[in-house]
Formats: sequence, structure tokens, C-alpha cells
Amino acid sequence: MHLPQSIRSRFPGHASIGFAVVFISALLAIHISAAENGNAGEIAVVEQAVSSPLATNAAPHYTGNRQPLLPTAFGKLPIGAIAPRGWLRHQLELESQGMTGRLTEISPWCRFENNAWTDPRGKGHSGWEEMPYWLKGYADLGYVLKDEAIIREAKRWIEAALASQTADGWFGPDGLRTSQDGKPDLWPHMLMLNVMQSYYEYTADSRVLPFMENYFRWEMACPEQDFLTGYWPAPRGGDNLASVYWLYNRTGGQWLLELATKIHRHTSNWTAGIANWHGVNITQGFREPAIFYLQAKDKKFLDAAERNYQTVMGLYGQVPGGGFGADENCRPGYGDPRQGFETCSIVEAMHSFEMLTEISGNPVWSDRCEDLAFNSLPAALTPDFKALHYLTSPNMVQLDKENKAPGIQNGGTMISYSPLEVYRCCQHNVSHGWPYFAEELWLATSDKGLCASLYSACEVTAKVGDGSAVRVTETTDYPFSDKIEFKVSCVSPAKFPLYLRIPHWASDAKLKINGAAHDISAKPLSYSVVDREWKDGDIVELSLPMKLGVRTWAKNHNSVSVDYGPLTFSLAIDEKWKRYGGTDAWPEQEVYAASPWNYGLIVDAMVPARSFEIVHSKEPSADQPFTAKTAPIRLQAKARKILIWRQDTTGLVRPLQDSPVRTAEPIDVVTLIPMGAARLRISVFPTIGEGPTAHVWTLPPKPPTASYCNATDTLEAMNDGLLPARSSDESIPRFTWWDHKGTHEWVQYDFDEPRTIKSTDVYWFDDTGKGQCRVPKSWRAVYRDGAGWKPVDGAGDYEVAPNKFNGMKFKPVKTTAVRLEVDLQPEFSGGILEWKVE
Repeated sequence: MHLPQSIRSRFPGHASIGFAVVFISALLAIHISAAENGNAGEIAVVEQAVSSPLATNAAPHYTGNRQPLLPTAFGKLPIGAIAPRGWLRHQLELESQGMTGRLTEISPWCRFENNAWTDPRGKGHSGWEEMPYWLKGYADLGYVLKDEAIIREAKRWIEAALASQTADGWFGPDGLRTSQDGKPDLWPHMLMLNVMQSYYEYTADSRVLPFMENYFRWEMACPEQDFLTGYWPAPRGGDNLASVYWLYNRTGGQWLLELATKIHRHTSNWTAGIANWHGVNITQGFREPAIFYLQAKDKKFLDAAERNYQTVMGLYGQVPGGGFGADENCRPGYGDPRQGFETCSIVEAMHSFEMLTEISGNPVWSDRCEDLAFNSLPAALTPDFKALHYLTSPNMVQLDKENKAPGIQNGGTMISYSPLEVYRCCQHNVSHGWPYFAEELWLATSDKGLCASLYSACEVTAKVGDGSAVRVTETTDYPFSDKIEFKVSCVSPAKFPLYLRIPHWASDAKLKINGAAHDISAKPLSYSVVDREWKDGDIVELSLPMKLGVRTWAKNHNSVSVDYGPLTFSLAIDEKWKRYGGTDAWPEQEVYAASPWNYGLIVDAMVPARSFEIVHSKEPSADQPFTAKTAPIRLQAKARKILIWRQDTTGLVRPLQDSPVRTAEPIDVVTLIPMGAARLRISVFPTIGEGPTAHVWTLPPKPPTASYCNATDTLEAMNDGLLPARSSDESIPRFTWWDHKGTHEWVQYDFDEPRTIKSTDVYWFDDTGKGQCRVPKSWRAVYRDGAGWKPVDGAGDYEVAPNKFNGMKFKPVKTTAVRLEVDLQPEFSGGILEWKVE
């Protein structure tokens, strides 16, 4: 393993950071100097190539990369080496007692009997991703907690999978061999390979390596035209690639590197940019070039992962919490903080960041992982871990079961809390979020040391130095405290380097060893490395003073968010929980706001941090700190209500408008709590201002009415001001009469006062080539005359054409309503992208 010769760091939303890497041989210290270079989003990078003194071909005490693979910067410790404590352990215990730990009780995909994953012939039900999604986290949950009941249950599924392997190397559901239009679907197997890897690391079961080798020989023999085909396997091929390298490092089979090249060749081309805009595909797929970098040895592959991250975050991640707007897919025009991030995306992004820390040695990935873990993941679940929701947003003020499309891409229930199959993928995939995080708290270094990569109370036991075993007990309430203590326990003195990550926000880190101040020259976004002979009872105290900071999101109307160390804060909104389904043991619940939420913050323009007062709880931190009632840190701030900022017709908070905002409402003192503790949340705030630079917010125009509107479309699309590029433009909201074909339909504007109109322009939706919607057969404009309707005068012929506004001028008429009467083509429906009346 080695630290790469050059490292690039970019952390969106914070002060731009450029840094150079300098090795000081006496201390083996890494200094990554930070320079503030202007506004968020402006990147200035300084690089200095160095010759790393740490380069080796494998971890000295643990399995590392075999030649010719490049060594990774850090190595993962064996599962079970890290015992979490404190609030993190409690999260894991809640998970074991909640939905993940008891999913076999409620998930139809996790019924063992007659399951295609447990049948020796691969026949039966549930032969896709759901069970493996769950098992890969469930088994690791057992290993991390050393919970024998979970380990036994996980092994029952693993034994069945091992027994299902056929002579040609295939295992599991037989139906997957041909489920992609006669070709194999290899995506679910990638998940089961993760299960097998963890099982082997924990048990050293000798059957696992030949089992995986036989399956990879099946992949090697799979015809090129059939390999990694389909919507899900191709973007996620990097998962398969990582498993091949895992096996190669344990067996040395050279043919596995040939298979790795084949996998990379058939994986979607993430090296060239964003290969797929599905949220979970991005969070898994964007890292693939960095994995292949280990074999290709071309830095363009490592750089591609960072570039992919920056591309997505620059377009859709201009919000706090570590995620980006992809309430199924990223969509142009949908970057407001109300856009959701799948629970699947949260945990997959965390896993990617953990992997990229190991590969690159760049501490920015650990910072990004903590951002998601502390600010987004907790709020995706109920505090008791018995339910979750599909989407979590920085701004969400009502979590009900009703349809939110098209503000959210998918129709149906998306944001209420449910333990049931309504959230089919996330219900199972959430399982690995906290267990994988716990396994990555500490990493092995190639110079026979240990790296504290993610901070949380725990105990790690590892081989260091000359091979001696040491135990380091980490005591902290981080991220709610800036003090971290490490106590070393060893039978005899052991010399090894201890790496301590300095987060990007920690500009004044301090270090003590056995009570004496120790010079710490490492800068933010770097590692402080202490290389010494450690004795039993040695204590290291790391202080990472947290400071208040305010980020401005220029791409989201100059709104702001408030940070304190690794935590971002949200308005404290009183929560009213309401059960709407499920059972007493497994309720489905909605959450409604019971206090005002439509506030803009009053922020000191000269010194923004002066606008907030920090209030620490006087009580010891609760085992579950991620609730509105138990949050150990709060902020007090001054704010004014923006009465015009309301919910839309579906219950979503309306998108932001330009800040600063002018309002005459009185000043209120409001409380902010950590985002992770806020299920209802406003985390991206307008700011309040006065004078000529302040903006007056406006209500959107009243939408038209219609004879019918498809449930996943919206009436508001017709007058939202978003102009289409073509009639088939699906990047903007639309209105359709979907499923109504060849019928007579209408849309109508009603005016509060009589109004004179003289023209109408309509842009028809026409998804040519998809066979559903076409421009209409005919249409005409009519106006309300008393109790009836009359055609407008002088309209002439009505044009019906795609990809343009169909305009019509007529004799001016004063009326209280205007209507378009539309006859749809036989066998086709129709719709409207924009409708103007003047």
C-alpha cells in the first residue's frame, strides 16, 4: 500500500481547497496545505509530486494488493477487529432489533422457504436483488456486533447459496441466466459476492475462495455479447471488478486480471463522464475508474472518479447533507433542496467514499462519508429503526403517503415512513450503511501503522510494527464533541505510526500525548502522523475545535446553510406523527409540521457566525442523539417568516426564490438542530434583507384546471414558465391526459377579475416513437360568456404541429375564463408542456 504520488482534494460547498503533499521523513508527517480561494465551487488545486517512502506491494500484516496491481493507500482491517461503542454501537443495536434485524418477519423477498437463492436448483420466488441487498449488511451487522443469533441466521442463507453452485460455476437463481432478454443478469450476483467476501474475512471458511473462483470462470466463459448487458449490470460493473481483485489478492490467479479487463470493458464508461443519471447508479458507478486504476496504472482513471463526483455535485448537489437531487434520476431543472436522495443512494455513496479513501489515501473522501453519515442517514429512518422512507431531502416539511409527482419523479408514496415493501430496494439495501461505516473507522497503513479514518467511540485491535498486537480504545462523543481520546494498550512497547485525520473544517487542531502538548503541523484535510514507540497506557488527546460557518449556495438563489464542525443544522420543527397503515409492531407513519417552518435567517453580512448562539445540552448525550428531542447541540438564531413561502398542492415545500428576501414580519428567535436529528427539516434557508438588493417573493400563478390530469403529471406544468426544447422534452414537468385516447378533453384558465384576452399559444407534448401521446386531432379556444361558452372570434385555422408554439390571435374579448377544447387523435392521448394566454 502507498500514499499516491499526487493527491487532489475538492470539497464542494466549502472554501475552495488546494493542497500539496510534503513528506517529512523524521515524522513521516503529511502536510496538505489549505488555501482559501474565493467562493464555494471555485477550485484551485496545487499539486506536488513526491516519492512516497511508504510504497510496498501489500499490507505488511494483512492482505493487500498483489503485483502487478498498484498498492492501495490504506488497507481494511479484518471484520471484527473494530468494536464500536457509544452512539454508533447503539445505532447498530437498534438496527439489529429493528427492520434490518427482523426483515425475515416482514419482507416477502426474505422468506427462506422456496426462495430462489436457497433452492439447490435455483428455483423459487424472490430471485433478484432484494435478499442479497439485505444479507450483505445483515451478516456484517452480526459480525460487527458479534451477535451470534444474527451470525447463525446469516450463515443459513450463505450455506444455501454455497450449496447452489452448479458444475459450470453458476449459483443462485437459475432464472437470472436468461432474465435480460435471454441474457444473464449479473447484478444480483455482485451483491452475493460481497456477502461471501465478508463471510470469508470473518470465518476463513475454505470453501469461499473456490466457490468464487468457479463463478468467475463462468463469467470468463460468458460470451462477450452476453456479458454485463442490461440497465442495472452495466453501470454497476465496478462492484464485480472489486470482487475479482479481492479474489486475485488471495489466490494470485493471473487469469483473474484478464477477467477484470473484460469487466471494465463492458462496464458503462464512467471514465468519460457520467454514464447514467440514475441516482443509485451514480453513487455506485462513479468510482469504477478508480478501482480499475489499480490495474491500469493510469492516473486518468483515479482522476475520473473525482471529476464524476464534481460533475454531479456541481449540477444537483448544491445543498447540504452530502447528497444530491436524484429522486430516482437526476433531472435538469430539479436541483432545489426539496429534491430527494434515495436511502439506497446514501448508503451506496458512503460505501464508495470508504473505498476511495482506501484506494487514494485522500482524506476528503472520509469527510464526505461523515457528511452523509451524520447529516442524512439518521433522518432516513425512524429513530427506532423500524421504518424508513425512500427519499430524504434537505428541505421537507411534510412526510405523508400521498403522491408528490412530478415534483418528485416517481408517483405514489415516497416520503412517509414504512417498514413494508413499498420501498422495495431501500428496505433491504439500508442494511449495510452503519455496519460498513463501523468497519472503516480504522485502517491499516503500509508502514505497519494504524489510521483513524472516521471518528467514533470504539476499540480496535490490530497488528502493528513488528507484528505485535495492540489495542487502541477511542473515547469520544464526536461529532457532538470536538475531543477525541485514544488509549494504547499493549503487552510490550510497540513502535508504529498513528495517523489521525484532520477534517477540512478543523483549522486549529491540537494534540497532546500523555498530557504534554505535541506539535501538530498538519493542516486541514490531511493526516497528522505520530511515529513513536508506544507503551501500555499511553494516551493521545486530539482536539478538533468546531467553528460555526455559513455556506452560501449561489446556484440555489443565494440561500444558506449553517455548519458546526461536521454537522449541518436544520430548523427545529415540532413533529406530529400519525399512523396510517402497517401493524402495531410495524406501523407505517406520516409526520406533519406542528410549528411554523417558513423562516428566513437574519445573517450578519460581515461576520456570519455572529448570527448564531451555540447551546450544548447539560445532560449526558443520549444513546440515540439523532432525534429532535435528544440532539445534544442546538443553535439559536434570529429569523423572520416569509408568509408567501408555502407548500405546493402536493405538500412539498415550494422551491426557493432569490435571497435576500424582504419581509415585514417581526423578528423571531428560532432553534436549529443537527440535520440528522430532524425528520422534518429546513436546512437550506433564504436570508432576510432590506433595501434595493432585497427581493419580494411571489406566489406562482394559479394553475389551469382540466378535464383530467394523469397522476404523475401536473397542471402547474402548463404555466410554470419552463419552455420546452421540443415536444418530446421530458426534462421539464408536463401535463397529459394519459390513458385517455381519442376523447374530447379541455383545459381552462379562470381569472379572479374579468380580463381582456386576444391570443393563445400552446406547446403540445408529443412523445413520438413511444406510442402514447401525439399532438391532438384538433382544438379550439372558447371563452366564458355568462353561464355558457362561446368560440373566440376571428381565430381562423387552428395550427396543430409539434416542436413549436401553436399560436392563435383573435378578436379581443373580456371574460372570466378561457378554455381550450381538444379532440385527441384516435388511439392516442395528448398533453401540454406550456400554455400562454394574453
